[in-house]
Amino acid sequence: MLRTAFDFIKFDKPKSIGALVGIIISVFLIGQQVGILSFLTGLMAGYVKNAGADIWVVDNRTTDANVLGLLDVRIGRELEAISGVRRVSPVVVSVGTAKFQNGKSSPVTLVGASAPDFKGGAWNIASGTKFDVLPDGAVTVDVFDSELLGGAKLGDAFEIAGQRVYVAAETRNARGFAGAYVFTTIERARALGKISPTKASAFLVEVESGADIERVRDQINHVIFGVRAWTQDDLAQSTIETILGTSGIAASTGTLIIFAVIAGLFIIGLTLYSAAIDRIRDYATLKAIGATNRYVTNLIAAQAVMFAVIGFHVSAFFLEGFRSGVANAGLVFDYSVSFRATLLGGTMLLALIGAIFAIRRITKLEPASVFRG
Repeated sequence: MLRTAFDFIKFDKPKSIGALVGIIISVFLIGQQVGILSFLTGLMAGYVKNAGADIWVVDNRTTDANVLGLLDVRIGRELEAISGVRRVSPVVVSVGTAKFQNGKSSPVTLVGASAPDFKGGAWNIASGTKFDVLPDGAVTVDVFDSELLGGAKLGDAFEIAGQRVYVAAETRNARGFAGAYVFTTIERARALGKISPTKASAFLVEVESGADIERVRDQINHVIFGVRAWTQDDLAQSTIETILGTSGIAASTGTLIIFAVIAGLFIIGLTLYSAAIDRIRDYATLKAIGATNRYVTNLIAAQAVMFAVIGFHVSAFFLEGFRSGVANAGLVFDYSVSFRATLLGGTMLLALIGAIFAIRRITKLEPASVFRG
């Protein structure tokens, strides 16, 4: 049957190419939008996932790690007294405006972490070390944010809140959703962000080896008033859900994916239907010599699956080229094995649903029609 299905595909190359193009375009658009959404959700929760904390303690109104309130630093000492807590590290996150030598200015997100472990500080350091932020005025910037930050690179100086700072280290893809991250010491972040030394934005908790993270989290929430403790994964998920729920990102991405699916269905469906009509006498002949509707259905479905498999692999090639191309500009994401498998299954389903138009027409065909006209 596969050989017969392939012969049918070869018979009308223009229509076969049309069906393939429909699949390729649909799958590429779906993969492109999912890749961009993956990148954006990675930015949304990137700081949480890379801070290295078992538990985040924030104010009790926070559901988005990009919008943190302020807590009294004395809460840190209360946390240290909780059973199962090994270390507590305060961090300060604030916003500021950076001014550059070329006259441009840009909003930045200041992140301050405590020496010597710098828990919640810079990650993916490409040039320098985390200790390079210790000298007066030292900060980090990300290489992909260079254009946004007036072309700032290693050694360059600029101003934040009217105070001179300089780039002492560079990160690569340590970026945030709300703005370009500028990492420094917690004391400097407070000074630049005009935050009181008695305040912190969050406390990052490391639990004792063997301790139950969720039990420690629950104990913190029970004992300390006015705060909420989250596991890393829970806060990351809450951050993504909050941003997606309050922005149009999910709706716009979903709409584009739906249109890609609809376009693919109609292109594939109409192409296969048209091809079936062109070869209707061949299908009638098959039925006249004993082919059942089941056989004919499987024959058309086999053609659809062939289109799907070929189209998927061509689309996968283009998607990999797209992913590699945008990665050079800082839009970094990966297609997981599970997503690729799901996309392949979805492509086959798309092609099979599109084939229904042709299947319905051919199964209603009378075998005797081959002897007419």
